Amino acid sequence: MILSEVQTTPDAMLGFALANGLEGVIAKRNDSIYEPGRRSGAWRKMRINVGQEFVVGGFIPSELGVDSLVIGFYENDKLRCAGRVRAGLIPATRRRIARELEQLVTENCPFCNLPDPGRGLWGEGITEDVMKRIIWLKPKAVAHIEFLEWTSAKRLRHTKFVAMRYDKDPRMVVRET
Repeated sequence: MILSEVQTTPDAMLGFALANGLEGVIAKRNDSIYEPGRRSGAWRKMRINVGQEFVVGGFIPSELGVDSLVIGFYENDKLRCAGRVRAGLIPATRRRIARELEQLVTENCPFCNLPDPGRGLWGEGITEDVMKRIIWLKPKAVAHIEFLEWTSAKRLRHTKFVAMRYDKDPRMVVRET
């Protein structure tokens, strides 16, 4: 849905987007023009995310410590992979999390639904080749993650790391609907 030349408050526009099940809104300065292929900063995308806690079952390492976290949730007493999260991890956080997680390293993948059969539509599948790069963890760490939505395959779209959670029992982490 495109609404042109709507002048209202940001709170009212976000309220409209939430009430109508939209992913978010695009805001622009009144005096700006569309510039194909360029990000001028005159236009802002404000996505509406939801969030919940997830169990951290592994990570892909990088020279900064952690490149991405492999996260999941419990379903019928089995840990199911919900995907990877990379956005929101700044360099200091990447190093800190790597230090915190090194005590949980294990040889075995804790997820019941890996490997994925293919790379997936956007190349985010955790295939056997990707699994070779992952450092597996005992499922004892929990992270708060924001995301846009769940896919039909019970995976997350457009994830963003928010914080580690030290007050949540990993066995209590289930898919919230």
